[in-house]
Amino acid sequence: MLLLAMDTATPAVTVALHDGDSVVARSSQVDARRHGELLLPAVDRVLKEAGLKLDAVTGLVVGVGPGPYTGLRVGLVTAATFASALGVPVHGLCTLDGLAYASGIEEPFAVATDARRKEVYWARYDDARTRVTDAAVDRPADIAERLAGLPVVGAGARLYPEAFPDARDPEHQSAEALAALAARKLAEGDDGFLDPLPMYLRRPDAQVPRNYKVVTPK
Repeated sequence: MLLLAMDTATPAVTVALHDGDSVVARSSQVDARRHGELLLPAVDRVLKEAGLKLDAVTGLVVGVGPGPYTGLRVGLVTAATFASALGVPVHGLCTLDGLAYASGIEEPFAVATDARRKEVYWARYDDARTRVTDAAVDRPADIAERLAGLPVVGAGARLYPEAFPDARDPEHQSAEALAALAARKLAEGDDGFLDPLPMYLRRPDAQVPRNYKVVTPK
């Protein structure tokens, strides 16, 4: 097994290789505006670090979000392209699940990432592997009471400490955690992967202008 994992649903552009037992190479950069520019060089770096070529990969793992539109699409399209070219499967995982798994927390907690517009993407967990709510997007103040007393993992907790006072690491997503979670699920025969399609949760920021003036030639 050699899994190539990637996630661009958050400001972290993160890539990792996992051989079924452990991560053999990884690369992460936090830059919310350069997903398209940074992802392929990151793939090249991890392959070179591992001394392998792309055709050694036996499966793709990709974070499906939730996340902002442009960044999220970069990882999904890249994973789908590699999978098609190599003839290997692509396994989708919720981005929040990767952060939860990386936390290692074995008590009820939540994960919250930055959704912009003064909102967070979030979900609740019973432990690092067990999500108990669907991913959602809300204003921190609107969910503070529902998450009161719970540790909250992710950048969303650090952005809104008044709503989430017990912020926990990790702050950013890592493909190594996503790869490790996928490898564990595959080893256990768990086929509970998501289709590699974007989890947006809301309409895009860009909208077609309403009531715009139509200019026609005379």
